[in-house]
Amino acid sequence: METQLRALQQEALDALEQTRDHASLESFRVTYLGRKGGRLTAILRQLGTASPEERPRLGQLANEIKTEIERCFDQRKEQFATGASGASSPMVDLSLPGRYVPFGSRHPISQVMDEICAIFEGLGFAVAEGPDVETDFYNFEALNLPQHHPARDMHDTFYVTDSILLRTHTSPMQARIMETQDPPLRYISPGKVYRRDSDITHTPMFHQVEGFLVDRDVSFADLKGVLTSFSQRMFERDLALRFRPSFFPFTEPSAEVDIACVICNGTGCRVCKQTGWLEILGSGLIDPAVLVQVGYDPDVYSGFAFGMGVERIAMLKYGIDDIRLYYENDLRFLSQF
Repeated sequence: METQLRALQQEALDALEQTRDHASLESFRVTYLGRKGGRLTAILRQLGTASPEERPRLGQLANEIKTEIERCFDQRKEQFATGASGASSPMVDLSLPGRYVPFGSRHPISQVMDEICAIFEGLGFAVAEGPDVETDFYNFEALNLPQHHPARDMHDTFYVTDSILLRTHTSPMQARIMETQDPPLRYISPGKVYRRDSDITHTPMFHQVEGFLVDRDVSFADLKGVLTSFSQRMFERDLALRFRPSFFPFTEPSAEVDIACVICNGTGCRVCKQTGWLEILGSGLIDPAVLVQVGYDPDVYSGFAFGMGVERIAMLKYGIDDIRLYYENDLRFLSQF
């Protein structure tokens, strides 16, 4: 066994001198010093077969040889690191153009949300963000949805406790702002919202931008003017708008807002189901009960509110037919934006 150890020592040192790059150095380490299949390790495992008299001497010799090989290995490694090994290195052509490193980009939802916020900021609205985990009071009761109100079923809520939930809309910021500030107020609130819904046009988590304005003598005409200006800037064309009577507990009167189909320009197609119209948001004048809840006099102040799904706006803007594409992280899809 002593003969094997000394032969392996000489073989390893000779092999180490023949290494010319980091790859061959790593191959040497695995071959001779590897813990599982290394040749030195294999010999060390045979020490148990030596006689009790020879075992201490052979063990000491094996450790000395292992230490020597490891020392020479570390020295060789240092030579490669400092360029003093004498190994040939490939020529570097400094005239070659640099390698292209692709840049990432913002997610299409983030881009559309930023664009929505920029449009409303240009119309004089400030941006306010609130918590994703909300209280039942601000999410429902402060917005004229008391306990057991049937409209609560429309939201299909994720509850944490009986009084804590994941917000179903960003409208709670409306109540939070109005109870701490006096009119005139003009705010939008972008963010994530959560509902129990999942199909090609709905996800359990999505993004919404809610906005409201409160001042003296605010009318439905003001609401129509703001939303018309927004739609024209968002879709970069002069689109017709249609306001359809609807119901929302915190606005009265309420209206769903449609735009002329961005695909067929209102002539009728598969996307708009031959109607020529596409729904983009809900809106209405703030219900006087909501104003009373925050301490405003509804005889003095009035206002309007609206809310839109960012994914919905992005789908219409870019002609996307499946909302799930936004969340599958397919670079072939995301790189188009």
